[in-house]
Amino acid sequence: MLVKKDGRREVYDRLKVISGLKKACEKRPVSSAAIEQIADRVEQLLQERGAKEVLSSVVGETVMRELHKLDQVAYVRFASVYREFKDVGEFMRELEDLIEERRGGPRKPRASRKRAAAK
Repeated sequence: MLVKKDGRREVYDRLKVISGLKKACEKRPVSSAAIEQIADRVEQLLQERGAKEVLSSVVGETVMRELHKLDQVAYVRFASVYREFKDVGEFMRELEDLIEERRGGPRKPRASRKRAAAK
């Protein structure tokens, strides 16, 4: 079972994960096999946890990590929906972090980005 942000519980649905991945990867050079492999890894993680209930955020963060490794445009697309960016500034901060990481700098944890944005 997945525990949603609002506390609701629902059955894990692989097709929802694949649907979100397909939307993020639309018109990107990402194969259906790669999308299936990500879904497989998400399910493997859930099974390894051995818990009857898992926070939906665990699934979302896992998908984002996998997309980050696979295709950064798809990652940003997914992150913009998953993290519910409120404005262009939040979107730009995510892009700036990706650019910094590509240059070899460290990736800031999300909490650090929020504090920096508040300043």
